[in-house]
Amino acid sequence: MKSVSELTDFYYTELYDSLASLEEERKSVQKKVIILFGVLGAVSLTIILVIYSSCRCFNESYIWVGVGATAIGGFGYRWVVGDYRSGFKEQIIRPLIGAIEKELHYAPDAMVPQALFQFSHLFDQRIDRYRGNDLVRGKIDDIAVQFSDIHAEHRSRNSKGREQWSTIFKGLYIVADFNKHFKGRTLVLPDLAENLFGSYIGNMLQSKNFSKDQLVKMDDPAFEKSFVVYGSDQIEAHYILTHTMMQRILKLKKETGSKIYVSFNGEKVMIAIDYDKDLFEPTVFSSLLSIEQAMSYIRTLRSSIGVVEELKLNEKLWSKL
Repeated sequence: MKSVSELTDFYYTELYDSLASLEEERKSVQKKVIILFGVLGAVSLTIILVIYSSCRCFNESYIWVGVGATAIGGFGYRWVVGDYRSGFKEQIIRPLIGAIEKELHYAPDAMVPQALFQFSHLFDQRIDRYRGNDLVRGKIDDIAVQFSDIHAEHRSRNSKGREQWSTIFKGLYIVADFNKHFKGRTLVLPDLAENLFGSYIGNMLQSKNFSKDQLVKMDDPAFEKSFVVYGSDQIEAHYILTHTMMQRILKLKKETGSKIYVSFNGEKVMIAIDYDKDLFEPTVFSSLLSIEQAMSYIRTLRSSIGVVEELKLNEKLWSKL
């Protein structure tokens, strides 16, 4: 698997002609986006002023103007950037993935199936809307792996009966074979309780989490500070989460700078990395030729695909039963 420096060279040498062409397209798209939102803002402000001048009051009409403008803006933005987005993914992201590992295949409009997302048991809420893109799947060192951006949401109603949507998870979701059939399941979750309330209260709250399996106490203080572990089999959970494995999960958390969720279930390890944006979307307001932007795409791709390498799933520490 190529290093970050090798991929950077590839980005600026093999892909330069495509980058230069897309950079000109990006500038054109940027102007269109600015005009789009400028016009929407002016029209919205005019409507609000007309409403205010007629009643000299504030009411829900202003909210609906904002909602309408946001909806039109979102649709218009997707339409304006559509061709540029498709070109970027085909001309830049696809070759980069191929350069990292030849046995990986890229489907920009596909995603990890919802059934595999729910199989992890990392998130308990009912999923009412499930979307995603940028599916990468194939093999790394003979290990089957797939990952994509995922946005899972839950629908509810507020006190006034209005529909509202809340995010269950938004980020990168990775599924890989683990070379062992687990008898039970082991879940590694961000330790929000201990971080918020301290170790004593945090441990008490964790033990009362009835929606999960048994609380599993680990003997690594650094890992315990960052994560909480639940498992249906205490012995198997400790067998899986060796000191080396815990250090690798901690390293992954540090490198991504995000909340990490890990599930060991069936014959798979499933990793959810919490991001607040689509990872492989092209920039509109920054140059594609800038080193900072290039490194953002390269590091994201390298770290995503490198999860298998980082967790050493290819070492076949256990044989499948």
